[in-house]
Amino acid sequence: MGEKDRVTAYDYDPAKMRASAGQKICDLPAGGGHSTRTILFRPPPDEDQLLISVGSSCNACRETDWRRAKILVIDKDGGQLQTFASGLRNAVFMRVHPATGEIWATEMGRDYLGDDLPPDEINIIKRGHDYGWPDCYGNNVPDAESPAAAGVSGACRDKTPSFLDIQAHSAPLGLDFFPSQGWPPQYRNAMLVAYHGSWNRTVPTGYKIVLYRFAERDNLLDRRDFITGWLGDEKESSSGRPVDIRIMPQGLIYISDDKAGVIYRLHRQPET
Repeated sequence: MGEKDRVTAYDYDPAKMRASAGQKICDLPAGGGHSTRTILFRPPPDEDQLLISVGSSCNACRETDWRRAKILVIDKDGGQLQTFASGLRNAVFMRVHPATGEIWATEMGRDYLGDDLPPDEINIIKRGHDYGWPDCYGNNVPDAESPAAAGVSGACRDKTPSFLDIQAHSAPLGLDFFPSQGWPPQYRNAMLVAYHGSWNRTVPTGYKIVLYRFAERDNLLDRRDFITGWLGDEKESSSGRPVDIRIMPQGLIYISDDKAGVIYRLHRQPET
């Protein structure tokens, strides 16, 4: 379990749905902003390694704690905590691509650069790569307010650019890929992303689930709204904010909503 200041392993009794005998795997930095801690096991042959996403303590700053604004890695039974990828302001959710075994993550860009900058991102996370924060965003664009990048030619050249850009302040969170079983052909090589929604944009954006379809493994074909309706006509009038997504082989989708305090269950109707 990823907690604000640690990762803890528990024994779990599925019959009683009860966790017990917690054992701390590692300490994590607490306090500051971005307090969620997402965990994900790497796919084989590295399934004994645990990835831990730790967001920044701030909007845009130089972190003093080396563990911040990164995805960390540690053996499942503990040991030395290490950097897996850096320059990630708040990569809240991660998912393993079912065909490639790559780690995909959503990333929320910084605030206070206006309504349309910087883009939020989807990134393919590779070990040892730096994704740019706080100096660069999107397709290796220098942040004009970063002293390390502003006006410096090539300042972002050695950073890893975003894989996909998303409308600024959409706040992408959960993502998941459609399995090959239980879904029609048009969902092959497709994924859903939850846009939690903006909090400080003049015209609110997000508050929806977006479908991404790919012609091949990572060649974007199109993106379109999949579920909408949470955002009303007036600012701050949303009825819900989607968070995480699970797409099941049986034609089921589960979506959590932290404003309405519910989990939605969607069932695909058989074609007639």
